[in-house]
Amino acid sequence: MIRPNLDIDALRTFVLGFELGSFARAADRVGRSQSAVSAQLRKLEEQVGQPLVTRAGRGLALTDAGERLLSYARRILDLNDEAVDSLRRSELAGRVRLGLPQDFAEAWLPEVLGRFARVNPNVMVEIVVEKVHALVGKTRQGDLDLSLAWGPSIDAPHLTPIAHIPTVWIGRKDWRLDRTGRREPVPLVAFESPCSFRDPAIGALDQAGLPWRIAVSSPSLSGLWAAASAGLGITMRTRIGLPAGLVALDPAATGLPALPAVSLTLVRAESEQDPTVGVLADIVLSVIGERLDAL
Repeated sequence: MIRPNLDIDALRTFVLGFELGSFARAADRVGRSQSAVSAQLRKLEEQVGQPLVTRAGRGLALTDAGERLLSYARRILDLNDEAVDSLRRSELAGRVRLGLPQDFAEAWLPEVLGRFARVNPNVMVEIVVEKVHALVGKTRQGDLDLSLAWGPSIDAPHLTPIAHIPTVWIGRKDWRLDRTGRREPVPLVAFESPCSFRDPAIGALDQAGLPWRIAVSSPSLSGLWAAASAGLGITMRTRIGLPAGLVALDPAATGLPALPAVSLTLVRAESEQDPTVGVLADIVLSVIGERLDAL
């Protein structure tokens, strides 16, 4: 029996379609027409000899065969990408220095380091986890090669905008805004100033005419999560790394004001970067793109 060779491009589009929740979005992402993406899906179905998707209301759902193929496809793509990266970059060596806010260090750093180490085993990675203004300063001075930064006002020459990420009020599920005549101030759990989240949170409350107070000020993200989990107040963050026991609070249900998105930027020490730095930057951007699509 001669087995067909599954098409890598078709598998990539198939996986992307279900990660993004739409093959139309997948078509936009890979730069193909929707008819071309549909043709790729039909080709995969012909190769495996079974339907992979079925109609579910106005959308599509995986068949049993589609669910099995999706699992295999992710593993095939990981091995394909790892092999290509390893062969192209196996000669890289040296050191690269990366700065991260605490959100990313806690949630996504293991995946970044894992991918990088698999294809660049001879490169040493130094990680610095600090507040954004410190990271940007160290990158600008050349003490870091790359750093991620929250916020719009970044004083650095070499910037790559990544995304505008929605921010939310975060607290315990049972948290409610005080609606008594006393109008107790909203208790805030926040980083010490300056902070890319603290000022917008206070500004939103001021604009809504809601009194507030800093209930807990902490230099660490784990301190914010602990204080919010204990019911001492609410905080403003993205959904990145949201721990169990805390939820994104619905402004309509709680009476809290809507919040603005926050910008995320990759800051580079040099415009013409070392190839090793470029490899790590590509992996950081890839992991962020995948995780943001899944939020």
